[in-house]
Amino acid sequence: MAETILQVSNIETYYDKVRALHGVSFEIKEGSITAILGNNGAGKTTTLNTVMGLLDDQPDKGTIHFNGERIDGKDTEKIVAKGIGYVPEGREVFDELTVKENLLVGAYLRRDRKGIQEDLDKMFSFFPVLKDRLQQQAGTLSGGEQQMLAISRALMNRPKLLLMDEPSLGLSPALVKMIFDIIPMIRDEGITVLLVEQNANMALKVADFGYIMENGRFVTSGTAKSLQEDEDVKEFYLGIKTEVSVKGQQRYKRKRRWG
Repeated sequence: MAETILQVSNIETYYDKVRALHGVSFEIKEGSITAILGNNGAGKTTTLNTVMGLLDDQPDKGTIHFNGERIDGKDTEKIVAKGIGYVPEGREVFDELTVKENLLVGAYLRRDRKGIQEDLDKMFSFFPVLKDRLQQQAGTLSGGEQQMLAISRALMNRPKLLLMDEPSLGLSPALVKMIFDIIPMIRDEGITVLLVEQNANMALKVADFGYIMENGRFVTSGTAKSLQEDEDVKEFYLGIKTEVSVKGQQRYKRKRRWG
């Protein structure tokens, strides 16, 4: 049975006096792809930012353990050094640096030059276009190329766990398919993946397990297969019209509201 690599327990995160996360708890199994799904503003990005220590003095309550070690309250740099990579929403590449310089920034904690070169070659096997753009400034790349670069930069630190925030956002259907084809390949390299997405259809095709978030709390969870077959999930998140009864819709709406 797979070990738990990330354990998040009852975290509460605030923006000023507004509570953004309401006692969120979940766990990620080593070697898995886990998806957190939900509409814009549900609290998905806040969850990842809390795990990464990107919000000052957060979480306000609860604990976060990575590989059995408590990491809530630690600086982001220390969390990255322990083996968590992050692909932020909106890509956030270093515009003025070249593609190669961006990739090497991702490996700044490493000293194994041979291993770094091997990983550069691996990134080029994932995304061949990056090899052709090595000396090009990242800010001049297309949106899809910047997303490839952001993913590759995070992988250059050889993380044990990779957090990906909305990797399909703003991409063409062809590029979305390519990104989602790459995610299982990343998992096959021994990297556990936590994926935040609004595109529930694509996410559940690659995920092993999923959580659905509304208003800062999880309203349901299960294996990807069970969520794909759930009548309420089909109706509200996958855009599939079903024969859900009025009573069932009302029950699910209450569950989404109150958790």
